[in-house]
Amino acid sequence: MSQETLGWEEWASFPKLGIPAIIAKIDTGARTSALHAFAIEPFGSDANPFVRFGIHPVPDRPDIEIFCSAKMVDRREVTSSNGEKELRYVIETPVQIGDTIWPIEVTLTNRENLQYRMLLGRTAIKEEMIVDPNQSFLQPALAYDLYKHLKKSKPVERPLRLGLLTREPENYSSRKIIQAAEDKGHVCEIVNPTRCYMNINALSPEVHYSGDTLPQYDAIIPRIGASITEYGMAVVRQFNLMGAFCLNEAAAIGASRDKLYAHQVLAQHRIDMPITAFAKSTQQTSELIDIVGGAPLVVKLLESTQGKGVVLAETKKAAESVIGAFRGLQANFLVQEFIKEAAGTDIRCLVIGGKVVASMMRQAEEGEFRSNLHRGGEALPVKISKAERAVAVKAAKAIGLNVAGVDLLRSDSGPKVLEINSSPGLQGVERATGINVAVQMINYIEKNVRPRYRNKRTTKTQSK
Repeated sequence: MSQETLGWEEWASFPKLGIPAIIAKIDTGARTSALHAFAIEPFGSDANPFVRFGIHPVPDRPDIEIFCSAKMVDRREVTSSNGEKELRYVIETPVQIGDTIWPIEVTLTNRENLQYRMLLGRTAIKEEMIVDPNQSFLQPALAYDLYKHLKKSKPVERPLRLGLLTREPENYSSRKIIQAAEDKGHVCEIVNPTRCYMNINALSPEVHYSGDTLPQYDAIIPRIGASITEYGMAVVRQFNLMGAFCLNEAAAIGASRDKLYAHQVLAQHRIDMPITAFAKSTQQTSELIDIVGGAPLVVKLLESTQGKGVVLAETKKAAESVIGAFRGLQANFLVQEFIKEAAGTDIRCLVIGGKVVASMMRQAEEGEFRSNLHRGGEALPVKISKAERAVAVKAAKAIGLNVAGVDLLRSDSGPKVLEINSSPGLQGVERATGINVAVQMINYIEKNVRPRYRNKRTTKTQSK
């Protein structure tokens, strides 16, 4: 076994925490290792506890802040060199000094007034290591200049604190998202958006939940039901204001839910769709029918979901009757061309981060034109064309959605976008294709959530 000599101070890094350079004091007189931390906050369940914290790795540079999270292994009483006892959170994480990387237990404590932001105690020193108290920096040097490029670095593999905004934590999609997050070492907490209330201010915006203040999340996964769209969007905006990465932002969710606006956006981007007409006055009923090519045609409520509020009118008389009934209810609706050659099928493309990650064909039941799975439709695997793939990606981008279910119809003139869903269900497409879409969602979050770096100090430190 080759021996490795350390000086009494050395450059170190913590790759899992996103800390590229820190000077550590190698102290064989201290049993326990300690890392500078402030704003320490535990999260997660009793069975899977985590802790997040901030660190100023560079002495005299409070403007450089790194926020980390790690699995908590213990909470331990530690006696400092001056005899003071402190109850500290303990994490396990790899440390690298020179070419050697190994896991250590390290306690979290505020070392703001101490010269070294890291102390490596004797229990963390490997058996084959020798410490020379008369020398320093025997291992290859790092530099604080590494922090200049922090924003451009690759995503750091660290546990994330995720918030899943949903009122249905037990449905298939919610369970799969939670499982995918936890399998990758993250914590995913359920937040019912209807139980949230907000403190809206410029300096310290907050979301309150059943009497408590919700923590800072790394990312939010909105699964907002159509019945609470407006309030759900307000909650998403508030989390965004607090600095969380939102898998889908509020404006994009709103655009997808407003079917009239969504079609206008698609038209603006020259994305093909069934001919669509909209009017308010009952006097234009006949002309509306003519615009979409006559009967048969589809009448669709603007707020419709899962095939509800969508009616096929096979004759002009039936169309007039349905339109009159909808207007009598003062409901907002569209009149759309019926694509007969689609033959009761549509294609759902799951788009994540500008790529189609999975697709399925939905076949309607016999005698039914709506292919929605909630209406009895059958999910089947399908190979989509290059044109279908391109139009699905273009449609999601036009609406502004990072994650979208884009529904297409196959017509004689090419693919036509039928609808765009900002909270697509995962059960049908995952079972039809065998693709774990939930994992793809978590992967996308990981690529877009970096260790937070701020040039201005905005976080209050804990009391020393």
